[in-house]
This record gives sequence, C-alpha cells and structure tokens, in this order.
Amino acid sequence: MVGFFDSGAGGLTVLKAVRARLPSLDVVYLGDTARALYGNQHPEAIQRYTREAAAFLVAQGATIIVIACNTASAVAAEVLRAELTMPVFDVSDASVAEALRVSKANRIGVIGTRTTIASKSHENLLRAACPEATIFTQPTPLLAPLVEERAWRYPEAMRILRRYLKPLKERHIDTLILGCTHYPMIAPQIQRIMGKRVKLVSSADAMANKLAQYLADNPNSESSGTGIMKLFATGDTAHFTDTARWWLGESVRVEKAVLN
Repeated sequence: MVGFFDSGAGGLTVLKAVRARLPSLDVVYLGDTARALYGNQHPEAIQRYTREAAAFLVAQGATIIVIACNTASAVAAEVLRAELTMPVFDVSDASVAEALRVSKANRIGVIGTRTTIASKSHENLLRAACPEATIFTQPTPLLAPLVEERAWRYPEAMRILRRYLKPLKERHIDTLILGCTHYPMIAPQIQRIMGKRVKLVSSADAMANKLAQYLADNPNSESSGTGIMKLFATGDTAHFTDTARWWLGESVRVEKAVLN
C-alpha cells in the first residue's frame, strides 16, 4: 500500500494522477486539514506534522510514503528519509526531474508557497542537476487557499494570479514548475496567462511517472494490490468528503484521523 499525505486537498491531484496511471495500486491518503495549510508555518512545525502523518500512514499499512505536499517536501523530506527504512518519495524531487527533461532553454520558473520558495528546495535541486540553468522563483501564497475554497474563477482571483505570474512572464521562461499540489487545479488559467510556449510541470503527473517507474523496477514490491483507496482527514470530514468527490470525480468515504 502507498501512503500519501498533504496539509489539505492539494495532494488529491497527486493521488488522482497515480490512480489513473496505476489503477490496481492500494492507496491511503491523509489530509491534515485541522492544521492546513502548511505554506506559511514554521519549518520545525511542518517537520513534526510530517513525522506524525507518516506514522499514521504506516499504521494503516503503507509500505511506501509519498509526500504529496511541496511545502512538506521542501523542509521535511530528508528528515523523513533519515528516520524511515521504507521508500519516501517527494513531489519536489519529481517535478524538478521532469522540468529539466522538458525544458529546451533551461529558463525555469517556480511558483509555490512562501515556505516552499524560501527553502530554495526546487532551486537547489535544479542547480545541482543543471548548473547552467537560469531559475526564477515567485512566492504565490494566496493561490492554495483560493483553490481550497474553489474561488479561482472569481475575477479577483484572476487578478491575483496575473500579478503573481507577471514577473515570470517578463523573464521569458520556457518552463514553469507548479510548486504546490493545489496548482494543477488552476493549470488552464496559468497556461492562458503564461502562453502556449511555456511548458507547465505538474508535480502530480511527475510523481505518477516516478512511482510507476519505481514499481516497474521493483516488481516484488508489496505496494501492488486491487485498487483499494482509503481517505482520512484530521479536520472536518464532511467538507473534505465533498472536496474529494469533486476533485477525484468519484464517490468516496472519508474517515476521521487522530494523529499522535
């Protein structure tokens, strides 16, 4: 079983992409909605939340952990890898590899929460893998809450999005990493503003590809199954159920999770 977690609903984009690619995979997802969103919280708190989330997923039977949150990936992925013996995947690593694969001019932009951008996680990974790359980052702290509340279609939301993306558009980037798992939900709006020449890299699709490759390379992995999906939330399960049904496009049941 593969365990996914995020501070809210954003990681559902990763879960959906993985299930589309690997429909027989048994999965368990935890949305830490009682403490959402992680984007503006202190790194030490995020590391503690990440440890607690991983412990919960392991207790549910997960043998592989996917950090389906860019903020948690940025500040807690290496901490978790050092403490767990099982494979730990994070969306930042996957999206950077995909960006370098598709970029033609190595002019790469990154958008994400304040904590994600401040950590320079994407920037450091990009520079380590491709020192000649030109990298531009832009914090976009209001986007995840707008997606959570399904408010991105409001005129005010589009004005915010245009203001955030203007500096990157002026830099003539050719690739843009969507450095938050909420952002694939507004990819069409981002693409419209950035133009067709800019390649958007979704951490959801990148993670689905990376996980599929890992399972292909490790055929004896215990992560295969019959497509069972279990969903948990630490906050309001009724609201999260409604969100998950909408994002995943299927009927779901969400259980209450209590983290230690």
